[in-house]
Amino acid sequence: MKILVLNCGSSSVKYKLFNMDNQTVLAQGGVEKLGLPGSFLKFASSLGEKVVIERDLPEHTAAIEFILHLLKDDTYGCIKSFSEIDAIGHRVVHGAETFSRSVRITPEVIDKMVECIDLAPLHNPPNLKGIRAMQDLLPQTPQVGVFDTAFHQTMPDYAYMYGIPYEMYKKYGIRRYGFHGTSHRYVSARACRILGVPYQQQRIITAHIGNGGSITAIRNGQSVDTSMGLTPVEGLLMGTRCGDIDAGALIYLMDKEGLDTQGVSDLINKQSGVLGLSGISSDMREVEAALHQGDPRAILAMKVYNYRIRKYIGAYAAALGGLDILVFTGGVGENQWSTREDVCSGMEFMGIHLDREKNHGMRGEEKVISASDSRVTVIVVPTDEEYMIASDTMEVLS
Repeated sequence: MKILVLNCGSSSVKYKLFNMDNQTVLAQGGVEKLGLPGSFLKFASSLGEKVVIERDLPEHTAAIEFILHLLKDDTYGCIKSFSEIDAIGHRVVHGAETFSRSVRITPEVIDKMVECIDLAPLHNPPNLKGIRAMQDLLPQTPQVGVFDTAFHQTMPDYAYMYGIPYEMYKKYGIRRYGFHGTSHRYVSARACRILGVPYQQQRIITAHIGNGGSITAIRNGQSVDTSMGLTPVEGLLMGTRCGDIDAGALIYLMDKEGLDTQGVSDLINKQSGVLGLSGISSDMREVEAALHQGDPRAILAMKVYNYRIRKYIGAYAAALGGLDILVFTGGVGENQWSTREDVCSGMEFMGIHLDREKNHGMRGEEKVISASDSRVTVIVVPTDEEYMIASDTMEVLS
């Protein structure tokens, strides 16, 4: 079964074509700067070479049509006919309380997805554009929606409710939803397979940390708490998002800076986080380089970034009543060994003992990095959300 996975953003379309019969990736790449001058498609050839093709791509249908054209191209293609694509799996950011699992896309499902737009106005509209584009281009091919929020629908009410009037929850759906659910689900299950332990009997904390980041507490295969909230702003310090902040501070800033709601949104989503604290960049590699040069704001940004991760791990270990496995994933979690070391430092009291030699310099591979005497197994698992989407798509359609 060949499944095309699409992840449509406001100015990008990422894709991956899987042959699920032998668990191989046939093609992968993405369109960037969609709808902007200088848009281009970047992908890896069959020989592993990076190929960039510039093309004016004004909107999602044109981008996806170009991707399909290349999949069948004589030089770069891997299929002879579009009929070889058996199904399409879509990443959808917000499913609210409507979707607790992946579903086949129908007109009724699309209507429900439209109702979720208010909760994810930046993400759900482009996700829907990808779905509608495929309806136009390959109308006979079944499609499946895989929701970032679905995995967290097992959270108990006392974990997802905010301390606001209950009527606001009933009227507007204001509660904690959480995100990165597909990644948290994949790496937690994968870690258990690597370690040879039963997934349904573990207390696991997954740290998906990168430019965006979240921590999830998983008991017996179910999410019981997660750091992101109604939106992806809450929780950890991120590349440009502020993470946890006193709501009163935002009211104060609105008054002092004369900000409207859009101004506050830009402040907490695009101007804050590591970028705002360091004044250097949202890219952790650039901030880490400045840290090694002794830049005081880079040092502060990294301390805050790592401290927030450590604090959530401690809190979620308490919520779980102990901890068996700690998983690092995401761009920073997989590749920045210094953050993993700093986060785990001082957590020996709760059974976390890092093997510094195993951890040092380790990037992007599946590896246990805890010491042999550590009560908690610390492991790095590179995430593969696209594979999870393909796997869900196959399962839903079968």
